[in-house]
Amino acid sequence: MAGLFITFEGGEGAGKTSVLQEVTTKLKQHGYKVVTTREPGGIAIAEQIRNIILDPTHTEMDARTEALLYAAARRQHLVEKVIPALSEGNIVLCDRFIDSSLAYQGYARGIGMDEVWKINQFAIDNRMPDLTLFFDIKPEDGLKRIGQNENREQNRLDLENVTFHQSVYQAYQILLDRFADRMIVMDANPTLNIVVNNTLHVILEKIKEKQASHNR
Repeated sequence: MAGLFITFEGGEGAGKTSVLQEVTTKLKQHGYKVVTTREPGGIAIAEQIRNIILDPTHTEMDARTEALLYAAARRQHLVEKVIPALSEGNIVLCDRFIDSSLAYQGYARGIGMDEVWKINQFAIDNRMPDLTLFFDIKPEDGLKRIGQNENREQNRLDLENVTFHQSVYQAYQILLDRFADRMIVMDANPTLNIVVNNTLHVILEKIKEKQASHNR
């Protein structure tokens, strides 16, 4: 079977990173080849760009600079890690992808979703995910979770107020409508175990669908 590119999206505190880790373990137990990665990051160059973007001291960073840095990290990550993994038949689970840029920079930062889309089309060269899971939790509840998690990475986005995070949430609602063919809403409010099992079910269904179309 050709590889499968699945991205995990959501606001701060949605729990997508924890779900991704647990789902990876379960998919491997089912015998699948899985590569996990994240954005920005996943490879050395992109991780260095991540450090620049998310450094809490870089408060003077311009919104367009931020968007361009995300796109640059995305390009290198794709060509160096994602595309090779897919060509080898792996399931690639990626913590954030283009939808995060559209939501955070395009909408919440006010650059414009269409403008950020154009930047990223140059970066990704039409390599969109096969499936995107949006982990749905109200911004206030997500931020409350973050406040209770002492082990979580603190970054520049944590300096934003709740209005910013509400804008991000609104942006994802627009994206869910625009990309309804590939985006699925996952309720992020239940326990981790329940969210993991629900996520695993959706991914296994997508794998079956891909295998069926491959065998036609």
